[in-house]
Amino acid sequence: MEFELLDKKIGEISADCEVVFMVGKNLKHKWVKDLEYFKPLNFKAEVEETVFIPDRKKLYIAIDSMEHDSIRTACAQAIRILKKTNFKSVKIGLYAGKEFATDNIRAIAEGFILGEYIFDKYKSNKIKSSIKKIVVSTEEYSGKTISVKIIKKELKTGEILAHAVNFTREIANQPPDDMTPIQMGEVAKKLAKENDLQCRIYGEEFLKKNGMNAFLAVGRGSIHPLRLIHLTYKPKNAKNRIAIVGKGITYDSGGLSLKPTSSMITMKSDKSGASAVFGIMSIVKKLNLPFEVHGIVGAAENMIGGNAYKPDDILTAKNGKTIEVKNTDAEGRLVLADCLCYAQDFDPDYILDFATLTGACVVALGEYTVGVMGFDEKLKKEIMRAASASGELSADLPFNKYLPKLLKSKIADVSNLSSSNYGGAITAGLFLSEFIKKENKEKWAHLDIAGPAYVEKEWGCNSYGASGAGVKMAARWMENLLKKF
Repeated sequence: MEFELLDKKIGEISADCEVVFMVGKNLKHKWVKDLEYFKPLNFKAEVEETVFIPDRKKLYIAIDSMEHDSIRTACAQAIRILKKTNFKSVKIGLYAGKEFATDNIRAIAEGFILGEYIFDKYKSNKIKSSIKKIVVSTEEYSGKTISVKIIKKELKTGEILAHAVNFTREIANQPPDDMTPIQMGEVAKKLAKENDLQCRIYGEEFLKKNGMNAFLAVGRGSIHPLRLIHLTYKPKNAKNRIAIVGKGITYDSGGLSLKPTSSMITMKSDKSGASAVFGIMSIVKKLNLPFEVHGIVGAAENMIGGNAYKPDDILTAKNGKTIEVKNTDAEGRLVLADCLCYAQDFDPDYILDFATLTGACVVALGEYTVGVMGFDEKLKKEIMRAASASGELSADLPFNKYLPKLLKSKIADVSNLSSSNYGGAITAGLFLSEFIKKENKEKWAHLDIAGPAYVEKEWGCNSYGASGAGVKMAARWMENLLKKF
Protein backbone atom coordinates (compact mmCIF):
# COMPACT_ATOMS: atom_id res chain seq x y z
CA MET A 1 0.00 0.00 0.00
CA GLU A 2 1.35 3.42 -0.97
CA PHE A 3 0.20 6.92 -0.10
CA GLU A 4 -0.12 9.81 -2.51
CA LEU A 5 -0.79 13.41 -1.46
CA LEU A 6 -2.55 15.54 -4.06
CA ASP A 7 -3.05 19.29 -3.77
CA LYS A 8 -6.50 19.01 -5.31
CA LYS A 9 -10.11 19.10 -4.21
CA ILE A 10 -11.33 15.65 -3.30
CA GLY A 11 -13.98 15.78 -6.03
CA GLU A 12 -11.23 16.23 -8.62
CA ILE A 13 -9.41 13.08 -7.54
CA SER A 14 -10.12 9.80 -9.28
CA ALA A 15 -10.27 6.69 -7.06
CA ASP A 16 -12.30 3.50 -6.75
CA CYS A 17 -13.80 4.53 -3.41
CA GLU A 18 -14.00 7.52 -1.07
CA VAL A 19 -13.88 7.34 2.74
CA VAL A 20 -15.86 10.00 4.59
CA PHE A 21 -15.88 10.57 8.36
CA MET A 22 -18.75 12.13 10.28
CA VAL A 23 -18.14 13.55 13.73
CA GLY A 24 -20.69 13.35 16.51
CA LYS A 25 -23.68 12.64 14.25
CA ASN A 26 -22.82 15.76 12.25
CA LEU A 27 -24.36 15.14 8.84
CA LYS A 28 -23.51 18.63 7.55
CA HIS A 29 -19.84 18.18 6.70
CA LYS A 30 -19.28 19.41 3.15
CA TRP A 31 -18.10 15.95 2.07
CA VAL A 32 -21.34 14.31 3.25
CA LYS A 33 -23.51 14.35 0.15
CA ASP A 34 -25.65 11.25 0.41
CA LEU A 35 -28.19 12.06 3.12
CA GLU A 36 -31.02 10.54 1.13
CA TYR A 37 -29.41 7.08 1.51
CA PHE A 38 -29.04 7.15 5.30
CA LYS A 39 -32.66 6.91 6.40
CA PRO A 40 -33.62 3.80 4.38
CA LEU A 41 -30.34 2.17 5.47
CA ASN A 42 -31.12 3.08 9.11
CA PHE A 43 -27.71 4.75 9.43
CA LYS A 44 -27.78 6.85 12.61
CA ALA A 45 -24.11 7.86 12.72
CA GLU A 46 -23.44 6.22 16.07
CA VAL A 47 -19.72 6.07 16.91
CA GLU A 48 -17.93 3.47 14.74
CA GLU A 49 -21.13 2.79 12.79
CA THR A 50 -20.47 2.44 9.08
CA VAL A 51 -22.44 2.45 5.87
CA PHE A 52 -21.15 1.63 2.41
CA ILE A 53 -23.08 2.98 -0.57
CA PRO A 54 -21.99 0.87 -3.58
CA ASP A 55 -23.37 2.97 -6.41
CA ARG A 56 -21.79 6.10 -4.91
CA LYS A 57 -18.61 4.18 -4.06
CA LYS A 58 -18.48 5.83 -0.65
CA LEU A 59 -17.81 4.45 2.80
CA TYR A 60 -19.15 6.58 5.66
CA ILE A 61 -17.79 6.08 9.16
CA ALA A 62 -19.08 7.85 12.28
CA ILE A 63 -16.40 8.95 14.75
CA ASP A 64 -16.56 10.61 18.15
CA SER A 65 -14.10 13.47 17.54
CA MET A 66 -11.51 14.93 15.19
CA GLU A 67 -8.72 13.86 17.55
CA HIS A 68 -5.86 11.79 16.15
CA ASP A 69 -6.79 8.59 17.96
CA SER A 70 -10.33 8.66 16.55
CA ILE A 71 -8.96 9.33 13.07
CA ARG A 72 -6.48 6.47 13.43
CA THR A 73 -9.14 4.01 14.59
CA ALA A 74 -11.55 5.07 11.83
CA CYS A 75 -8.89 4.61 9.13
CA ALA A 76 -8.17 1.14 10.51
CA GLN A 77 -11.88 0.38 10.44
CA ALA A 78 -12.08 1.60 6.85
CA ILE A 79 -9.28 -0.60 5.53
CA ARG A 80 -10.67 -3.67 7.30
CA ILE A 81 -13.90 -3.19 5.38
CA LEU A 82 -12.39 -2.16 2.05
CA LYS A 83 -9.72 -4.84 1.84
CA LYS A 84 -12.54 -7.35 1.33
CA THR A 85 -13.52 -5.56 -1.88
CA ASN A 86 -11.86 -5.48 -5.29
CA PHE A 87 -11.06 -1.78 -5.03
CA LYS A 88 -7.48 -0.82 -5.79
CA SER A 89 -7.50 2.84 -4.74
CA VAL A 90 -9.13 4.89 -1.98
CA LYS A 91 -9.34 8.64 -1.55
CA ILE A 92 -9.80 10.55 1.68
CA GLY A 93 -9.79 14.17 2.80
CA LEU A 94 -7.38 15.69 5.27
CA TYR A 95 -9.11 15.54 8.64
CA ALA A 96 -6.65 17.77 10.47
CA GLY A 97 -9.11 19.80 12.55
CA LYS A 98 -9.74 23.54 12.66
CA GLU A 99 -6.24 24.37 13.90
CA PHE A 100 -4.45 21.81 11.76
CA ALA A 101 -3.19 18.96 13.95
CA THR A 102 -0.20 17.27 12.34
CA ASP A 103 -0.89 14.26 14.57
CA ASN A 104 -4.09 13.71 12.58
CA ILE A 105 -2.11 13.45 9.34
CA ARG A 106 0.18 10.82 10.83
CA ALA A 107 -2.92 9.07 12.13
CA ILE A 108 -4.34 8.67 8.62
CA ALA A 109 -1.27 6.75 7.44
CA GLU A 110 -0.95 4.84 10.71
CA GLY A 111 -4.60 3.82 10.75
CA PHE A 112 -4.64 2.39 7.24
CA ILE A 113 -1.33 0.51 7.64
CA LEU A 114 -1.97 -0.76 11.17
CA GLY A 115 -5.57 -1.71 10.39
CA GLU A 116 -4.55 -3.75 7.37
CA TYR A 117 -2.09 -5.88 9.36
CA ILE A 118 -2.96 -9.44 10.26
CA PHE A 119 -0.64 -12.21 11.39
CA ASP A 120 -1.41 -14.92 8.84
CA LYS A 121 2.03 -16.45 8.28
CA TYR A 122 0.77 -19.89 9.24
CA LYS A 123 -2.61 -19.68 7.48
CA SER A 124 -3.08 -21.77 4.34
CA ASN A 125 -5.63 -19.33 2.96
CA LYS A 126 -4.41 -15.77 3.28
CA ILE A 127 -6.67 -12.77 2.71
CA LYS A 128 -4.81 -10.36 0.45
CA SER A 129 -6.00 -6.79 0.21
CA SER A 130 -6.46 -5.41 -3.30
CA ILE A 131 -5.98 -1.83 -2.03
CA LYS A 132 -2.74 -0.53 -3.54
CA LYS A 133 -3.04 3.23 -3.09
CA ILE A 134 -4.47 5.72 -0.60
CA VAL A 135 -4.85 9.18 -2.11
CA VAL A 136 -5.05 12.08 0.37
CA SER A 137 -6.55 15.40 -0.69
CA THR A 138 -5.22 18.68 0.73
CA GLU A 139 -8.52 20.42 -0.10
CA GLU A 140 -9.18 21.94 3.32
CA TYR A 141 -5.67 23.40 3.60
CA SER A 142 -4.72 24.17 0.02
CA GLY A 143 -3.35 27.71 -0.32
CA LYS A 144 -3.22 28.27 3.44
CA THR A 145 -0.22 28.77 5.71
CA ILE A 146 0.43 25.03 5.99
CA SER A 147 2.64 23.90 3.13
CA VAL A 148 2.13 20.73 1.15
CA LYS A 149 5.72 19.89 2.10
CA ILE A 150 4.85 19.77 5.81
CA ILE A 151 1.75 17.67 5.16
CA LYS A 152 3.76 15.25 3.03
CA LYS A 153 6.45 14.97 5.73
CA GLU A 154 3.91 14.13 8.43
CA LEU A 155 2.20 11.57 6.20
CA LYS A 156 5.58 9.92 5.54
CA THR A 157 6.41 9.91 9.27
CA GLY A 158 3.11 8.14 9.92
CA GLU A 159 4.05 5.52 7.34
CA ILE A 160 7.47 4.97 8.91
CA LEU A 161 6.02 4.60 12.40
CA ALA A 162 3.24 2.24 11.31
CA HIS A 163 5.61 -0.05 9.40
CA ALA A 164 7.88 -0.13 12.48
CA VAL A 165 4.91 -1.13 14.65
CA ASN A 166 3.96 -3.90 12.20
CA PHE A 167 7.58 -5.09 12.19
CA THR A 168 7.41 -5.24 16.00
CA ARG A 169 4.10 -7.09 15.89
CA GLU A 170 5.49 -9.66 13.47
CA ILE A 171 8.37 -10.53 15.82
CA ALA A 172 6.20 -10.71 18.93
CA ASN A 173 3.61 -12.88 17.16
CA GLN A 174 6.13 -15.54 16.10
CA PRO A 175 5.72 -18.90 17.87
CA PRO A 176 8.48 -19.92 20.28
CA ASP A 177 10.10 -22.63 18.14
CA ASP A 178 10.46 -20.18 15.26
CA MET A 179 11.73 -17.23 17.31
CA THR A 180 14.33 -18.57 19.71
CA PRO A 181 17.05 -16.38 21.25
CA ILE A 182 19.33 -17.35 18.35
CA GLN A 183 16.64 -16.28 15.87
CA MET A 184 16.25 -13.01 17.75
CA GLY A 185 19.94 -12.48 17.07
CA GLU A 186 19.43 -13.16 13.38
CA VAL A 187 16.63 -10.59 13.27
CA ALA A 188 18.98 -8.09 14.91
CA LYS A 189 21.72 -8.75 12.34
CA LYS A 190 19.32 -8.19 9.45
CA LEU A 191 17.91 -5.09 11.09
CA ALA A 192 21.40 -3.67 11.60
CA LYS A 193 22.38 -4.29 7.99
CA GLU A 194 19.26 -2.60 6.66
CA ASN A 195 19.43 0.43 8.96
CA ASP A 196 23.15 1.18 9.27
CA LEU A 197 23.39 0.03 12.89
CA GLN A 198 26.19 -1.61 14.80
CA CYS A 199 25.26 -5.07 16.05
CA ARG A 200 26.95 -7.09 18.78
CA ILE A 201 25.61 -10.44 19.94
CA TYR A 202 26.93 -12.24 23.00
CA GLY A 203 26.40 -15.69 24.48
CA GLU A 204 26.96 -17.50 27.75
CA GLU A 205 30.73 -17.02 27.90
CA PHE A 206 30.40 -13.24 27.71
CA LEU A 207 27.74 -13.26 30.43
CA LYS A 208 29.89 -15.46 32.69
CA LYS A 209 32.91 -13.22 32.15
CA ASN A 210 30.87 -10.12 33.01
CA GLY A 211 29.13 -11.54 36.07
CA MET A 212 25.65 -11.50 34.53
CA ASN A 213 24.54 -14.51 36.54
CA ALA A 214 20.89 -13.52 36.97
CA PHE A 215 20.40 -13.46 33.19
CA LEU A 216 22.40 -16.68 32.86
CA ALA A 217 20.22 -18.50 35.36
CA VAL A 218 17.00 -17.83 33.47
CA GLY A 219 18.28 -19.47 30.28
CA ARG A 220 19.85 -22.53 31.93
CA GLY A 221 16.87 -24.88 31.57
CA SER A 222 16.42 -24.37 27.83
CA ILE A 223 18.06 -26.20 24.94
CA HIS A 224 18.12 -22.85 23.12
CA PRO A 225 21.19 -20.78 24.07
CA LEU A 226 20.49 -17.29 25.38
CA ARG A 227 21.67 -14.12 23.67
CA LEU A 228 22.54 -10.60 24.77
CA ILE A 229 21.86 -8.39 21.75
CA HIS A 230 23.25 -4.86 21.47
CA LEU A 231 22.27 -2.60 18.56
CA THR A 232 23.78 0.88 18.30
CA TYR A 233 22.93 3.92 16.22
CA LYS A 234 25.66 6.58 16.24
CA PRO A 235 24.94 9.69 14.17
CA LYS A 236 27.47 12.50 13.98
CA ASN A 237 27.23 15.16 16.69
CA ALA A 238 24.71 13.21 18.74
CA LYS A 239 22.92 15.41 21.26
CA ASN A 240 22.22 12.70 23.85
CA ARG A 241 22.92 9.04 24.51
CA ILE A 242 19.82 6.92 25.06
CA ALA A 243 19.68 3.29 26.20
CA ILE A 244 16.51 1.33 25.41
CA VAL A 245 16.37 -2.07 27.07
CA GLY A 246 13.90 -4.85 26.25
CA LYS A 247 12.83 -8.08 27.92
CA GLY A 248 13.15 -10.85 25.35
CA ILE A 249 11.78 -14.01 26.93
CA THR A 250 11.04 -15.96 23.75
CA TYR A 251 8.87 -18.34 25.74
CA ASP A 252 7.97 -18.36 29.41
CA SER A 253 6.82 -21.65 30.89
CA GLY A 254 7.35 -20.24 34.37
CA GLY A 255 10.36 -22.49 34.87
CA LEU A 256 10.18 -24.82 37.86
CA SER A 257 7.48 -22.51 39.29
CA LEU A 258 5.46 -23.84 36.39
CA LYS A 259 2.55 -21.83 35.03
CA PRO A 260 -0.86 -23.51 34.70
CA THR A 261 -1.72 -24.53 31.14
CA SER A 262 -4.09 -21.64 30.50
CA SER A 263 -1.46 -19.12 31.57
CA MET A 264 1.17 -20.57 29.22
CA ILE A 265 -0.92 -19.78 26.15
CA THR A 266 0.25 -16.49 24.57
CA MET A 267 3.58 -16.62 26.42
CA LYS A 268 5.29 -16.26 23.05
CA SER A 269 4.41 -12.60 23.64
CA ASP A 270 6.86 -12.34 26.54
CA LYS A 271 9.41 -11.07 24.01
CA SER A 272 7.28 -7.99 23.27
CA GLY A 273 9.67 -5.64 25.08
CA ALA A 274 12.57 -6.87 22.96
CA SER A 275 10.39 -6.66 19.86
CA ALA A 276 9.63 -3.02 20.71
CA VAL A 277 13.36 -2.31 21.00
CA PHE A 278 13.87 -3.73 17.51
CA GLY A 279 10.98 -1.63 16.23
CA ILE A 280 12.40 1.53 17.78
CA MET A 281 15.87 0.84 16.39
CA SER A 282 14.34 0.41 12.93
CA ILE A 283 13.21 4.06 12.82
CA VAL A 284 15.94 6.14 14.49
CA LYS A 285 17.80 6.69 11.24
CA LYS A 286 14.67 6.96 9.08
CA LEU A 287 13.41 9.79 11.31
CA ASN A 288 16.87 11.36 11.35
CA LEU A 289 16.92 11.52 15.15
CA PRO A 290 20.21 13.09 16.34
CA PHE A 291 20.71 10.78 19.30
CA GLU A 292 23.11 7.95 19.97
CA VAL A 293 20.71 5.12 20.69
CA HIS A 294 21.64 1.78 22.24
CA GLY A 295 19.04 -0.97 21.86
CA ILE A 296 19.78 -3.75 24.34
CA VAL A 297 17.84 -7.02 24.41
CA GLY A 298 18.10 -9.91 26.84
CA ALA A 299 16.84 -12.96 24.92
CA ALA A 300 16.29 -16.23 26.77
CA GLU A 301 13.77 -19.04 27.09
CA ASN A 302 12.48 -19.81 30.59
CA MET A 303 12.03 -23.58 30.68
CA ILE A 304 12.12 -26.55 33.03
CA GLY A 305 14.98 -29.05 32.87
CA GLY A 306 17.70 -30.70 34.89
CA ASN A 307 19.79 -27.56 34.79
CA ALA A 308 16.95 -25.09 35.39
CA TYR A 309 17.42 -22.53 38.14
CA LYS A 310 15.36 -23.11 41.27
CA PRO A 311 13.45 -21.36 44.00
CA ASP A 312 15.95 -20.93 46.88
CA ASP A 313 18.87 -20.26 44.51
CA ILE A 314 20.99 -17.20 45.25
CA LEU A 315 22.11 -15.35 42.12
CA THR A 316 24.72 -12.62 41.83
CA ALA A 317 23.93 -9.90 39.29
CA LYS A 318 26.41 -7.87 37.26
CA ASN A 319 26.52 -5.08 39.85
CA GLY A 320 27.40 -7.56 42.62
CA LYS A 321 24.00 -7.61 44.30
CA THR A 322 22.72 -11.00 45.41
CA ILE A 323 19.17 -12.12 44.65
CA GLU A 324 17.15 -14.75 46.48
CA VAL A 325 14.95 -16.61 44.00
CA LYS A 326 11.50 -17.14 45.45
CA ASN A 327 9.74 -17.77 42.16
CA THR A 328 11.28 -18.75 38.82
CA ASP A 329 8.28 -17.23 37.04
CA ALA A 330 9.57 -13.80 38.10
CA GLU A 331 12.31 -14.25 35.53
CA GLY A 332 12.00 -11.18 33.31
CA ARG A 333 13.23 -8.91 36.07
CA LEU A 334 16.34 -11.09 36.47
CA VAL A 335 17.20 -10.73 32.79
CA LEU A 336 16.49 -7.00 32.89
CA ALA A 337 18.57 -6.54 36.05
CA ASP A 338 21.75 -7.60 34.27
CA CYS A 339 20.80 -5.85 31.02
CA LEU A 340 20.20 -2.58 32.88
CA CYS A 341 23.61 -2.93 34.55
CA TYR A 342 25.14 -3.54 31.13
CA ALA A 343 23.35 -0.52 29.61
CA GLN A 344 24.80 1.79 32.25
CA ASP A 345 28.34 0.87 31.18
CA PHE A 346 27.81 3.21 28.22
CA ASP A 347 27.00 6.23 30.39
CA PRO A 348 23.55 7.00 28.93
CA ASP A 349 21.69 10.25 29.49
CA TYR A 350 18.40 8.36 29.54
CA ILE A 351 17.47 4.73 30.19
CA LEU A 352 14.08 3.31 29.20
CA ASP A 353 13.14 -0.33 29.61
CA PHE A 354 10.17 -2.05 27.99
CA ALA A 355 8.85 -5.31 29.38
CA THR A 356 5.78 -7.50 29.65
CA LEU A 357 6.80 -7.72 33.27
CA THR A 358 3.74 -8.36 35.43
CA GLY A 359 0.18 -9.58 35.29
CA ALA A 360 -0.33 -7.22 38.22
CA CYS A 361 0.01 -4.28 35.83
CA VAL A 362 -2.87 -5.65 33.76
CA VAL A 363 -4.95 -6.04 36.92
CA ALA A 364 -4.17 -2.44 37.90
CA LEU A 365 -4.64 -0.71 34.54
CA GLY A 366 -6.51 -3.10 32.26
CA GLU A 367 -5.46 -4.62 28.96
CA TYR A 368 -4.78 -1.46 26.97
CA THR A 369 -2.60 0.71 29.21
CA VAL A 370 1.16 0.89 29.79
CA GLY A 371 2.35 1.33 33.38
CA VAL A 372 5.03 4.02 33.70
CA MET A 373 7.37 3.94 36.70
CA GLY A 374 10.49 5.74 37.83
CA PHE A 375 11.92 8.31 40.22
CA ASP A 376 11.82 11.42 38.02
CA GLU A 377 8.30 12.86 37.84
CA LYS A 378 9.22 15.11 34.93
CA LEU A 379 10.57 12.21 32.85
CA LYS A 380 7.48 10.11 33.56
CA LYS A 381 5.18 12.96 32.54
CA GLU A 382 7.15 13.50 29.33
CA ILE A 383 6.79 9.83 28.46
CA MET A 384 3.06 9.82 29.20
CA ARG A 385 2.54 12.97 27.10
CA ALA A 386 4.42 11.29 24.25
CA ALA A 387 2.27 8.19 24.65
CA SER A 388 -0.93 10.24 24.46
CA ALA A 389 0.27 12.19 21.40
CA SER A 390 1.14 8.95 19.62
CA GLY A 391 -2.14 7.18 20.34
CA GLU A 392 -0.93 4.90 23.14
CA LEU A 393 -2.47 4.75 26.61
CA SER A 394 -0.30 5.06 29.72
CA ALA A 395 -0.64 5.72 33.43
CA ASP A 396 1.69 6.52 36.31
CA LEU A 397 2.23 3.79 38.90
CA PRO A 398 3.94 5.67 41.75
CA PHE A 399 6.73 4.34 43.93
CA ASN A 400 6.52 4.97 47.66
CA LYS A 401 8.86 4.53 50.62
CA TYR A 402 6.95 1.61 52.14
CA LEU A 403 7.10 -0.83 49.25
CA PRO A 404 10.87 -1.54 48.99
CA LYS A 405 10.80 -3.37 52.34
CA LEU A 406 8.59 -6.02 50.69
CA LEU A 407 11.59 -7.06 48.56
CA LYS A 408 13.91 -7.64 51.51
CA SER A 409 15.56 -11.03 51.88
CA LYS A 410 16.96 -12.52 55.06
CA ILE A 411 19.71 -14.35 53.18
CA ALA A 412 20.51 -12.12 50.18
CA ASP A 413 20.50 -8.45 49.23
CA VAL A 414 17.07 -8.60 47.62
CA SER A 415 14.32 -11.09 46.76
CA ASN A 416 12.98 -11.46 43.22
CA LEU A 417 9.42 -11.55 44.55
CA SER A 418 7.52 -9.28 46.90
CA SER A 419 6.34 -10.67 50.24
CA SER A 420 2.90 -9.18 49.53
CA ASN A 421 0.27 -10.20 46.99
CA TYR A 422 -0.51 -6.55 46.27
CA GLY A 423 1.19 -3.84 44.23
CA GLY A 424 3.10 -6.41 42.18
CA ALA A 425 3.73 -4.16 39.19
CA ILE A 426 5.27 -1.46 41.38
CA THR A 427 7.38 -3.83 43.46
CA ALA A 428 8.69 -5.38 40.24
CA GLY A 429 9.70 -1.89 39.12
CA LEU A 430 11.34 -1.28 42.48
CA PHE A 431 13.25 -4.54 42.09
CA LEU A 432 14.68 -3.21 38.81
CA SER A 433 15.62 0.03 40.53
CA GLU A 434 18.03 -1.97 42.71
CA PHE A 435 20.17 -2.34 39.58
CA ILE A 436 20.14 1.34 38.61
CA LYS A 437 23.11 3.27 39.92
CA LYS A 438 22.31 6.10 42.33
CA GLU A 439 23.52 8.72 39.84
CA ASN A 440 21.23 7.25 37.16
CA LYS A 441 17.99 6.97 39.16
CA GLU A 442 16.56 10.17 37.68
CA LYS A 443 17.53 9.11 34.13
CA TRP A 444 15.58 5.86 34.18
CA ALA A 445 11.96 4.93 33.43
CA HIS A 446 10.39 1.49 33.49
CA LEU A 447 7.47 0.76 31.16
CA ASP A 448 5.41 -2.32 31.92
CA ILE A 449 3.65 -3.14 28.63
CA ALA A 450 2.08 -6.41 29.84
CA GLY A 451 -1.45 -5.12 29.18
CA PRO A 452 -1.41 -3.74 25.63
CA ALA A 453 1.48 -5.75 24.15
CA TYR A 454 -0.70 -8.75 23.28
CA VAL A 455 -4.50 -8.78 23.36
CA GLU A 456 -6.64 -11.64 22.08
CA LYS A 457 -9.20 -9.43 20.40
CA GLU A 458 -9.30 -6.60 17.89
CA TRP A 459 -9.19 -3.13 19.46
CA GLY A 460 -8.68 0.34 18.04
CA CYS A 461 -6.21 0.07 15.18
CA ASN A 462 -4.87 -3.22 16.56
CA SER A 463 -5.67 -6.68 15.27
CA TYR A 464 -5.74 -9.88 17.33
CA GLY A 465 -2.35 -10.56 18.94
CA ALA A 466 0.67 -8.32 19.27
CA SER A 467 0.10 -4.56 19.12
CA GLY A 468 3.67 -3.25 18.84
CA ALA A 469 3.20 -1.35 22.11
CA GLY A 470 5.89 1.17 22.98
CA VAL A 471 7.26 1.97 19.53
CA LYS A 472 5.21 5.05 18.70
CA MET A 473 5.47 6.50 22.21
CA ALA A 474 9.26 6.09 22.27
CA ALA A 475 9.57 7.72 18.85
CA ARG A 476 7.41 10.66 19.94
CA TRP A 477 9.33 11.00 23.20
CA MET A 478 12.60 11.28 21.24
CA GLU A 479 11.03 13.77 18.84
CA ASN A 480 9.90 15.87 21.81
CA LEU A 481 13.33 15.53 23.43
CA LEU A 482 14.84 17.07 20.31
CA LYS A 483 12.82 20.25 20.93
CA LYS A 484 14.87 20.89 24.08
CA PHE A 485 18.00 21.56 22.03
